Amino acid sequence: MMTIKKHIPNFITLLNLFCGCIALVFAFNEDFEMAFYFVCLGIFLDFFDGFFARLFNVSSPLGLQLDSLADMITSGVVPGLVMFQMMISHSSTAAAGHLQFFPYLGFIIALGSCYRLANFNIDTRQTDSFIGLPTPANALFILSLPLVLKYTDSLMLIELLTNTWFLLAVTLLSAYMLNAEIPLFSLKIKKFSFKENTLQVVFLICSLLLLVFFHYLGIPLLILLYVLLSVLNNKVLKK
Repeated sequence: MMTIKKHIPNFITLLNLFCGCIALVFAFNEDFEMAFYFVCLGIFLDFFDGFFARLFNVSSPLGLQLDSLADMITSGVVPGLVMFQMMISHSSTAAAGHLQFFPYLGFIIALGSCYRLANFNIDTRQTDSFIGLPTPANALFILSLPLVLKYTDSLMLIELLTNTWFLLAVTLLSAYMLNAEIPLFSLKIKKFSFKENTLQVVFLICSLLLLVFFHYLGIPLLILLYVLLSVLNNKVLKK
């Protein structure tokens, strides 16, 4: 029985990787909505592999490496490909000469994700919180952009999300935030006490409201809110 339990977390991790592979296929075919849903499923599974590893007390170095490798595809390569597709779709008017290579710069997101995941495995400071934006959060941010573009009526958002230079700026900011020395609070609730989890509860309520009222646009907004609340929280703790 213990032998079976030992393999359950790794099996869930491989399912995360499987979701990432499927998301890649949809992203290649520019079906960004299905790519988004499979990445969400992969991130959901990513949470539960660690949960079951702790529950069964079967955490292992192999599981840690598998988790990062699976995340590299689901939360690293997929958002990089989505940004590449967005940039290549909206660079036709500016694709003369040296600007033809621009879409490939979207894969800077994949490079930033790879560096973060490797660093996370050896950084002992990130046990109860994060330093830099977690790759799943960054993946959700990037994958929500083509969906915001698809469903928005805002001319300003359409102009921004079809501008190659703006997309490049988002790409560079994404890679920076993944590896920035900015402490971000964890969403894990260890004790059922509102006082000790006020920040997490406030964030979850605000996130729910953003998703209800803004739908896909609420996703990048809640990621920005997460970073903002973390920065404010850091300043309060320093006082």
